[in-house]
Amino acid sequence: MLLVLAVLGYTGAPLWAWALAGAVGLYGGGAPLWVWIPYGGLVAVFNIGPIRRQVSAGVMGLMEALQFLPTISETEQTAIDAGTVWMEGELFSGKPDFEKTLDQLYPELSDDEQAFLDGPCEEVCAMVDDWQVHQRGDLSAETWDYLKEKGFFGLIIPEAYGGKGFSVAARSAVVQKLGGHSVPLSITVMVPNSLGPGELLLHYGTDEQQDHYLPQLASGEILPSFALTEPNAGSDAGAMESTGEVFEDEDGELKLRLNWEKRYISLAAISGVLGLAFKLHDPENHLGKGEDLGITCALVPTDTPGVKLGRRHDPLGVAFFNCPTEGEDVVLPLDAIIGGRDGAGEGWAMLMDALSAGRGIMLPAQAVGGGKMVTRVAGGHAAIREQFGLSIGKFEGIEEPLARIAGYTYIMDAARTYTNGAVDQGEKPGVVSAIMKYNTTELQRDLVNDGMDVLAGNGISQGPNNLMGLAYQAQPISITVEGANILTRTMMIFGQGAIRCHPYALDEIEALMEGDVDAFDDAFWSHIGHVVRNGFRALGLSLTRGRLASSPVRGPAAPYYRKMAWASASFAFFADLAMGSLGGMLKRKEKITGRFADILSWMYLGTAVLTRFEKEGRPEEQEAFLHWSMQHAFAQMQEAFDGLFENLKVPGGTWLLRGLVAPWSRLNTIGERPGDDLGSTLARAIQEKAGAREWLTEDLYVPDDPDQPLGELERAFRLSREAYHVGQKIKAAIRAGDLPKRRPHQLLEEAVEHGVITEEDRALVRRADAARERYIQVDAFDLEEYRQGRMLPGQPADRGALDSSIVEGLERDVTDVEVTPEDVDGGAPHPRGDGAPDATDEDEPEADRSGTREPA
Repeated sequence: MLLVLAVLGYTGAPLWAWALAGAVGLYGGGAPLWVWIPYGGLVAVFNIGPIRRQVSAGVMGLMEALQFLPTISETEQTAIDAGTVWMEGELFSGKPDFEKTLDQLYPELSDDEQAFLDGPCEEVCAMVDDWQVHQRGDLSAETWDYLKEKGFFGLIIPEAYGGKGFSVAARSAVVQKLGGHSVPLSITVMVPNSLGPGELLLHYGTDEQQDHYLPQLASGEILPSFALTEPNAGSDAGAMESTGEVFEDEDGELKLRLNWEKRYISLAAISGVLGLAFKLHDPENHLGKGEDLGITCALVPTDTPGVKLGRRHDPLGVAFFNCPTEGEDVVLPLDAIIGGRDGAGEGWAMLMDALSAGRGIMLPAQAVGGGKMVTRVAGGHAAIREQFGLSIGKFEGIEEPLARIAGYTYIMDAARTYTNGAVDQGEKPGVVSAIMKYNTTELQRDLVNDGMDVLAGNGISQGPNNLMGLAYQAQPISITVEGANILTRTMMIFGQGAIRCHPYALDEIEALMEGDVDAFDDAFWSHIGHVVRNGFRALGLSLTRGRLASSPVRGPAAPYYRKMAWASASFAFFADLAMGSLGGMLKRKEKITGRFADILSWMYLGTAVLTRFEKEGRPEEQEAFLHWSMQHAFAQMQEAFDGLFENLKVPGGTWLLRGLVAPWSRLNTIGERPGDDLGSTLARAIQEKAGAREWLTEDLYVPDDPDQPLGELERAFRLSREAYHVGQKIKAAIRAGDLPKRRPHQLLEEAVEHGVITEEDRALVRRADAARERYIQVDAFDLEEYRQGRMLPGQPADRGALDSSIVEGLERDVTDVEVTPEDVDGGAPHPRGDGAPDATDEDEPEADRSGTREPA
């Protein structure tokens, strides 16, 4: 009988099947009449709708009295309603359909998109010296002109309006490539092609607004920015203090009067149109929607009187335009509202709907580009740099960070492609977007730190030859923007995900808020069945270590699919225990919600890895990456569950966590960290000439010019790999006693004399040694010029690049702001390319390839 109950529970059998099984059991056991009577009453309660709804009404009353379910504010409700539920819903269900992952579009670029990546993207990377951008405080005017000419600002805009009309996958690929070369370059292209006037106009603008603005945005004639964040309203957009008021002017025309103070607005100081979010008031109810309409979005031409621009923040010295902006009594026609009158009060819904997809595209693409750059640089450096007569990549202490760098890059790129495919098919997965933003930027932070450890002194010595320093410097920016990562993890991924992705929770809350007994009855009892099924599934999968689950594939990935089913069932069951015991309090238990977010995140990232491996044809060279990635994913889930065991107190049910359903107990872990041998395999793969260092960093900008820092590394790496066999010959001769015991490069002449190596071998080793010696040099500066290059705020701008024409050029493009030389970032040229001079090649310092650099 217990086996029958286990089967019913595991399969989620309907109530009538449970009732029938119970009756058979009672009959077979010869139960007396007094047992049948209460049993019949229990069956009636659960199976006869009118009776069950009476019980449901009582449960509703109790929940209301205890204020058990969380209250949802209007802004939260809008965020929850935005977008779609996609694979995150499957993982939350406890019984995911992994066939869906294999049916998912795995996007490929069109011929035009690939040509753009191989042409203009490659060319603009070649134009940009990131160190000079850092010193100048801006891209060059030549670069700005090229970005406009080639349509980089119109990737998102349809061809009908002069844009590229690229797919999500293509936009992601562009930002990934630029992000692997220069953070300011990638951000500059990213902003106009993500959340902002362009995207909002495409989805919500009127025909007139689209016809007016989209061609200008596509050509780069005007640059857009979007102003949301304020001094007192960051993550809490409901605290927004910027206002708009509907009023009737002297001619009887309805207009807007706007006042705002915004900060952290990318491109604001150089934008031609400002997308503005504000709270709209209509005191006279001119629009017939009431006095307080809520958050609204409008398009503000930046040359409108009262708009204040012209200043910029300094985000960790990273040279992209991030700016404050203010507006005082800015008057615009009513049709400045995005969507016209119909858009009044709809701004928050617009933003949440756009972010539900966009948050998962651009910053993750930049993170993957950075990951590929670190993989290429750290792997190459580890192979070239020698200590104690060995390449440092052969030391196990170096192999550890190299394995993480390679594994994280593989995971992030799998998730990037997987998510792009969903969005290109029309999905707007809000929770997945939060998962992507949080995890890719956190993984990038970790692998950049690992890369700095590998490069050591070459990473910390700033200058034009440093391949890692500026990436390290910029890393906290992506952690902060588009929702700070701490709140993204605790509030968005699980805090909102528990309501948004759960198959019944939102229906229960809405039914309770509306007092709908019938709707609550349907959701509540279905929820109870859901909990019972997942409890039995978690127990069964735990006892069999996932073997009861099926896999949609055969081969090396199959065991991981079964473990993922085990993880999903356990996650869903424990999430319901937490929701059922803590109710509305769970919203404030952010340490608990953060751990649930980690489990959900790694289930998603693991699913993306499994999909990549299958979609790309189970390539042999990826098998080690598959095993490392999945083992790491399950180890991260294990760590999160251990934290729940220690801290999640379920009244009267904690024993369930440790006893009845114990798939994550220390005696029955689902995953452990990847072993040392597997990590060594990954570390070696990114140090090999034709290994993962190539296929894992595909589409990264890799210059051929050895006068560029990465090109210099590539030349040294190539020569060192070609000369490797020569060193092996000499070492073999030493072991055989044919040569004395000294380091191979000290024995070149003797090795030639003894016929161990050829003269060509000796020449190759010398070229490799020279290239390696050239690469490992770090930048140094003349003391006086170094001091001049590190002026403190308020000191004279005496850097040779600032002249009156630059200041005049800036003043022509800034409204209501007096610009002084001190306001200009070290004499930065104006990026619009409208006549402001730029530093020429003659202005730039020449690099002394001996290792000493003149200051820029």
